[in-house]
Amino acid sequence: MVQDRFGDVTVTLDGSFVATVEMHRPPENFFDLDVIDALGDAYAALDRDPSCRAIVLCAEGKHFCAGANLSGSAKAVTKQESAGPDLLYRKAARLFECATPVVAVVQGAAVGAGFGLACSADFRVASPAARFAANFAHFGYHHIFGLSVTLPAIVGQQRAMNLLLTGRRIKGEEALAIGLCDSLVAADVLRVEAHAFAAQIAACSPRAIRSIRQTMRAGLLDRVRAATEHEAVEQERLQSTPDRAEGVRAAAEGRETSFGAQ
Repeated sequence: MVQDRFGDVTVTLDGSFVATVEMHRPPENFFDLDVIDALGDAYAALDRDPSCRAIVLCAEGKHFCAGANLSGSAKAVTKQESAGPDLLYRKAARLFECATPVVAVVQGAAVGAGFGLACSADFRVASPAARFAANFAHFGYHHIFGLSVTLPAIVGQQRAMNLLLTGRRIKGEEALAIGLCDSLVAADVLRVEAHAFAAQIAACSPRAIRSIRQTMRAGLLDRVRAATEHEAVEQERLQSTPDRAEGVRAAAEGRETSFGAQ
């Protein structure tokens, strides 16, 4: 077994042609530039490694990824945003450069940016207790991570609009029913089942797998980058609005938002 580390991300190869890429920021596994850079570096290294034919993306702790950290003070959240949310999500588009199939293991929350990260994978294996939410509108800002492209491709345009405009949270069973996740398995065997699924992919011809995946995802990277540029512009435009300010305050104070008239 071989293990490498990229910041808070580890990569383990166990000889089965399946690599486990794991985020280590428990329990929430909050998302930031360092995590994105680490994931991008890990994916790039695995693309060059002939002993890797499929990737299992997972996270240590209670949640897959609870998004960006909005639980601090309003001042802290504003400081975090001023570092450049556009840069964060433009860098996130790098994950779509990965040439190796990715199976995401979703336990607990996949919320906000974590929702986007889950949708960047080719497949999602989740537990019944998993919670998915594209809750951007709840906090007064625009969705990101290329979700304008990835989410409709996964669940269809109408369901994507439903999830984005309501920001509602859905659990594993509904996620399976609408196609957001590909299989639902008990939490205690979640990683085992995800690895077994990835191993089925890895057992096929590696040349054929890359060729088929390239065909099926043709133009995806360019579409995600274009969507990300638009999403970043909208994100920046909404950032100075009263709605966004209320969203930040509500998140920092742990209460429901209360938006006024436009």
